[in-house]
Amino acid sequence: MRAGVGWGVVFGLYVATQSLAYATSYKTMASRRLLVQQFGNNVGVSALVGPAKQIGTVPGYTAWKCLTVLAIIGAVWGILSSTKLTRGEEDVGHWELLLAGQVTRRSAARQALIGFAAGAIALFITASAITVVVGRPSKVGISAGGAIYFALAIVTGALMFLAVGAFCGQLSTSRRQAAGFASAILGASYAIRMVADSDAGLSWLRWATPLGWIEELQPLTTPRPFALVPIAALVGALAVATVYLAGRRDLGAGTLANRSSVRTIRRLPTRPLGLAFYLSRSTLLAWGASIVAYGLLLGSIAKSGGKIITSSPSLRQVFSRLGVSGAEAYLSVALLIMAVALTFVAVGQVSAARKEESSGQLDNLLARPFSRVAWITERILVGMVVLVCGGLLAGLATWVGAASDHASVSLSSMLGASLNVAVPALFLFGAGFLAFAVVPRLVSVVTYTLFVWFFLVEIMGGVVKVNHWILDLSAFHQMAAAPATPVAWTTNATMIAVTLAAASLGVALFRRRDLKGE
Repeated sequence: MRAGVGWGVVFGLYVATQSLAYATSYKTMASRRLLVQQFGNNVGVSALVGPAKQIGTVPGYTAWKCLTVLAIIGAVWGILSSTKLTRGEEDVGHWELLLAGQVTRRSAARQALIGFAAGAIALFITASAITVVVGRPSKVGISAGGAIYFALAIVTGALMFLAVGAFCGQLSTSRRQAAGFASAILGASYAIRMVADSDAGLSWLRWATPLGWIEELQPLTTPRPFALVPIAALVGALAVATVYLAGRRDLGAGTLANRSSVRTIRRLPTRPLGLAFYLSRSTLLAWGASIVAYGLLLGSIAKSGGKIITSSPSLRQVFSRLGVSGAEAYLSVALLIMAVALTFVAVGQVSAARKEESSGQLDNLLARPFSRVAWITERILVGMVVLVCGGLLAGLATWVGAASDHASVSLSSMLGASLNVAVPALFLFGAGFLAFAVVPRLVSVVTYTLFVWFFLVEIMGGVVKVNHWILDLSAFHQMAAAPATPVAWTTNATMIAVTLAAASLGVALFRRRDLKGE
């Protein structure tokens, strides 16, 4: 419930910034008509975030910019939370203590699902309250009923994938495997929705994907509440299946057979560096594929995306002062989105290190002739290599997409911009490992709080006037708007130096503290 309230605030503030930014930037009907002409029938943009319906109004634009984005963020939160609090708690032995009492496996699973529902309700109430308040001014014009229905729509992604994660936890033999299964389902859902929105003749495919059902709710435009039926049916069916499977399988086992063999065990890595890559391989491959696909898509609409820079008076004024416009200006915004995605990878790498310690894997590793310093140093090295490679993938994929759209952007400028993208993620990564060394049990709270702070400061800074001292506290704000402007190598070098100092201090402090479980 605490997490639900926190993310409800993030959802509400995101809705607020998008609606107020539109009301401020597009004050005249002429500017709004131009926006509709540019994006109303743009296939690439529709595939990315959904069809642009009634974007000549504040409610329509708000639904277009927020619905798909927040539904996916909610789905990711649902997967991470449900797999952690079911399969993850079982992996570390907490469910053994619980089931030693008068609680059966099925009743424990049932109560866990009730807890997830409470978290989703907290998310809904918080997001609803903020959206209702934001919608009251006449320049926004969102009714209380419309705001509540819209909040329900953006929360359904979290609700469905809380259920998906809990169900996958019953199928899998580890939290990592459960999260992998659930992430694959989310990826397939997004891919099918993209295909459905890329061609009007394929719109029926929306009914084949949970993300399509959310889109069919059409909040703030032409509401279709009957799309809640498949959503409720999916949640109910998965909840029943989760409780049923929990009663049939052994504790610690999964419904699906574990295919480990002596031959596969002998191929396992024997060094900390190899183990780090081995344990992260599926997650890193999934993130790599997602970054490449998203970069190709963002780049493929570079020209049409550049038109929004021209149509928005505030954005046009900002980029005209920099001497750029069009595709380059758009790509600088697109790469900021990729920088946000990379920070999720950074948080995941810090959480993976903490998982190795809390689950007891590190105890077994350090029983061999490996030092703590060697383990944490190699873990940090893995994370940094992953983030730099992720930035390069993001830049190259976006450049390939832009080249396919015949946008005149040089490869050298995109390579510099791709390294620029990795710097905020590296900064958060270094801070995360320092927190791991000082407060290991709170490392997830610290890293996610920093990420939310960086994100909200950057978003709010583009809507309202914020003191530059506050803006400077966001790692995203330190990014140069490359490739629209030259990369600020001095600033990046300073941030990397701070990252290395934080990581080095983390290594020293970790060497001196005791290992800590959950």
